[in-house]
Amino acid sequence: MKAAVIVFPGSNCDRDAAVTLEAVTGVKPAMIWHGDEALPKVDLIVLPGGFSYGDYLRSGAMAAQSPIVRAVKAEAERGVAVLGICNGFQILTETGLLPGALMRNSGLNFICRDVDLTVERADTAFTNAYTQGERVTIPIAHKDGSYFADDETLDRIEGEGQVVFRYATAEGGSGNPNGSRRDIAGLIDRTGRIMGLMPHPERAADAALGGIDGRRLFESLTRTLN
Repeated sequence: MKAAVIVFPGSNCDRDAAVTLEAVTGVKPAMIWHGDEALPKVDLIVLPGGFSYGDYLRSGAMAAQSPIVRAVKAEAERGVAVLGICNGFQILTETGLLPGALMRNSGLNFICRDVDLTVERADTAFTNAYTQGERVTIPIAHKDGSYFADDETLDRIEGEGQVVFRYATAEGGSGNPNGSRRDIAGLIDRTGRIMGLMPHPERAADAALGGIDGRRLFESLTRTLN
């Protein structure tokens, strides 16, 4: 599986994503600067976490207008898989590649800690190494992570099976940390080729660093895209 990681001014998880991708696939990903206008031929594009352009205007708003994101949108329309993590999820909503918006956390504070997630679907390109209903632990690090959409949009994405991960709120789960509507932590588009996730799977991909629940997301992609 060949991958590209997009690097924006203010990205701080691009190298984490690259290290995890190389560890899982054995192939070093291409690191693509935000000012570039074209992408190499790849199977996966990763929009990493961080604070692109300092989160000016809104988180992800300026990055969504960058030259490379125009190329990302074009590749997504061709069917190339796209994964947006944290700030990358924010960028995907700003571009319209995913519905809804990521707003300020309900507690108005930056949150950095492990959270429990429930796997809603295990039949997607991003989740086929998990089991439906499984609870996993993956860290978050965000201030603007509260997923919002109107009721009509929420009903539509629920009905079309686009919700992939939820914050675990029952039976001892860590709960919804940011006020996301319907506890949504991650979702895919209608094609199943684009995914946004607020928690950081690349930070839970090495046992030496505390957990490997996030590694299976990348392993899922290798099963599908190789």
